[in-house]
Amino acid sequence: MDIRTVPNPIVRAGGRWLRRVNDRHPWSHNDHFHGWILRRLPARRRRALDVGCGAGLLLSRLRGRFDEVLGVDADAAMASVSAERFAGDPAVSVRHARFEEVGGTFDTITMVAVLHHLPLEAALRHAADLLTPGGRLLVVGLARVETLTDLAWDLPSSLLNPLVGLIKHPQPVTEPVDDGGPPLPMRDPAETFAEISGAVRGVLPGARLRRRLFFRYTLEWTRTDGPPPRRGTP
Repeated sequence: MDIRTVPNPIVRAGGRWLRRVNDRHPWSHNDHFHGWILRRLPARRRRALDVGCGAGLLLSRLRGRFDEVLGVDADAAMASVSAERFAGDPAVSVRHARFEEVGGTFDTITMVAVLHHLPLEAALRHAADLLTPGGRLLVVGLARVETLTDLAWDLPSSLLNPLVGLIKHPQPVTEPVDDGGPPLPMRDPAETFAEISGAVRGVLPGARLRRRLFFRYTLEWTRTDGPPPRRGTP
């Protein structure tokens, strides 16, 4: 059901036109949702963890809102870029580490376009274990397109994408932009929205999971007291 693989020649031609417009007016779908995260931070803001911190843009926005911010990235090159960015900043630390290696407690855990790189249920459980009571998990994620409902969200996103690009980046790009940094690790999502929804219901009762335009979903969960019970645990 992925619109990018539809064989209809009209659809394919329209897709090529959209790609050309998007390439000339690029914008970051991930950065677009940083505002959603910042509006949902909990009242207690001692420690925050950004999983898959990349070049550190979200870390820079969390800094100043928490006493301490930790960024981790499983990609050594990206972790190095982020660590260099905050070298000498006592409020921000960066580690080259996998999420499952992270210990401690946090008032907020953020993941932007990262959860589909991780084992889904295990990552959700580990996040719940790391959160303090009242702590909040905030996820911006990607899901595999499979059903007509999925496609119904992808189509308006595809059509609106160039309009947002024109607004955010009105000056057209004539040559590929190279910022000199390492390439972002890319992976297509394996789970559909329905599969993610089922995992979230089983692991994080009471979580708010929402489809969003621009090929993303959001997940918000607050730990009310202890971690959620394991399946099969009374």
